[in-house]
Amino acid sequence: MSSLPAKGPARPSGQAPSVTPFVTALLGEERSALLQRVVEGLAPETLNWLSGYLAGLAAQRGPQELTAAPVPQAAPEQWLTIVYGTQTGNSKLLAERLKHQAEAAGLSVRFYRAGEYPVRELQKERLLYVVISTQGDGDPPDDARGFVEFILGKRAPKLEQLRFSVLGLGDTSYPKYCEISRKLDARLAELGATRLLDRADCDVDFEPVAKGWLDQAVGRASETLEARTTAVVTPLRGPAPAPAPRFGRDAPYSAELLANQRITGRGALKDVRHLEVSLGDSGLSYEPGDSLGVWPRNPPELVGEFLSVLSLDGGAEVSRDGRTQPLQQWLEQELELTRLSRPFLERHAALAGSTELQRMLTPEGAETFRALLKSHQVIDLLRSWTAPWTAEELVRTLRRLTPRMYSIASSQKRVGAEAHLTVAVVDYEAFGTRHRGAASTFLATRADGQDRVPVFIESNDRFRLPADPDRDIIMIGPGTGVAPFRAFVQERAEVGGRGRNWLFFGEQHFRSQFLYQTEWQEALKKGELHRISLAFSRDQAEKIYVQQRLREAGKDVYAWLEGGAHLYVCGEAQRMAPDVHAALLDIISTQGGRSREDAAAWLDTLRDEQRYQRDIY
Repeated sequence: MSSLPAKGPARPSGQAPSVTPFVTALLGEERSALLQRVVEGLAPETLNWLSGYLAGLAAQRGPQELTAAPVPQAAPEQWLTIVYGTQTGNSKLLAERLKHQAEAAGLSVRFYRAGEYPVRELQKERLLYVVISTQGDGDPPDDARGFVEFILGKRAPKLEQLRFSVLGLGDTSYPKYCEISRKLDARLAELGATRLLDRADCDVDFEPVAKGWLDQAVGRASETLEARTTAVVTPLRGPAPAPAPRFGRDAPYSAELLANQRITGRGALKDVRHLEVSLGDSGLSYEPGDSLGVWPRNPPELVGEFLSVLSLDGGAEVSRDGRTQPLQQWLEQELELTRLSRPFLERHAALAGSTELQRMLTPEGAETFRALLKSHQVIDLLRSWTAPWTAEELVRTLRRLTPRMYSIASSQKRVGAEAHLTVAVVDYEAFGTRHRGAASTFLATRADGQDRVPVFIESNDRFRLPADPDRDIIMIGPGTGVAPFRAFVQERAEVGGRGRNWLFFGEQHFRSQFLYQTEWQEALKKGELHRISLAFSRDQAEKIYVQQRLREAGKDVYAWLEGGAHLYVCGEAQRMAPDVHAALLDIISTQGGRSREDAAAWLDTLRDEQRYQRDIY
């Protein structure tokens, strides 16, 4: 945007007057300022012509309803700033809900994704709400790393004038539950800011805690800030808001299962399924990078084991949250049976009277606790340490069953009203018994052409193809992490982009676990995929992973990135993602002649420019 003209002599009679509060209320500050610049210096006859032209446009668009709209008073505006950091979309969902509630209460709101928040403005803030998740073992979401590092770092300013509150999202299946929200809350207070509302931490079933915090947050903000005093005027109403989608997380669509095909061969240690569901006339749409949320049911065999081990009657009526139904129905459809959480462990330790379990919950037992969460499902805990659970207490203590998110493995431009998934079935032996995953078992046991699956679309704005289809992309997706890249390649082919596509894929064995092998080979022949680098870890004595293939191709990887390529990583968060990140740092340092610190800064720049995006879990 060009700079404003220098201040000149007094305004001639033909120039437009200053924008009135009415116009500001009608158009907003940015558009009203733009209008002022457009009409600046125009002669009266030109302004008259414009008025007639605009009247003609209004006539073409038909009559509009009139509605009351607020006009801000002359007093300096105060605002609430909301910043969210998310990996799966839940923090964004709650932050948007907070925004809407605050605006309905008459508050001015500034709303930012953490990666887009201008941290230099933090010192100017008067009221700040942060909604942020913790990933894995105490890490911030990718889109919030810069925001978190700034606040925790030495450059953060004193914030005596700031009032704040933090809402954290996490998973009590991890030892460092809500670690990022805890750190931000403590650091903001250390910088001199005042808590307007105590921090709240949400487990995967976030609604009960989140609702209470949101309601209090809006009330406290209204008390702290002056809600906009309004005068009633009648400007033309803009376009009606788009209707809310019929189907979503709380109202899933019952999708017909069209295909359920095993795509790993004989002898493979993993059962990986390609599934196709029909979106029918649901109106659901998605972009490459989005996820399909699936509401599962627990395996009937596991429900039977719970009832047997605890000697409970599945037909017993049990109440929770104002609803009453048989215990078996709670266990099959409503409660989390496979993922162990800290609150359940705490209660089980107390009921069992086990000093061993109680010791795990202390700081000294942190490593043992971490190992237990990784190795044990809930049923293993119940078998190893007996405790007198009642049906009522079991239902009250177990977490709510939550939907599972799967990266969509198709482009809607190619498959139409369908969504494809790539699902690894969790099924293994441990402690002498068979263990199954809730959602993967649920999906794997559905019959194509017969069964339906409750689904919804989860948008993922942090994992998007370049707006310019002529940009090159590098995709790193071992195992089922390859799913979104199938969608990426399909999409790029459908839009006719000229950018090159390079895929890094890894698994255990070439013959039995090369997922979508024929599709990739066909894509190479057609020029839809330009390069593929493969790593099969167990086909030779030395284990080879995708990070090794990255290093081997380091010169070309760096050249692609230097040339503007976008880089994507999808898959397991605990080992794969850090190992790939380390390999990228090595490549940038070696090929670019940079120090390790400069290489990290360069990679951070790619992340800030949304040229380095990760979808990890």
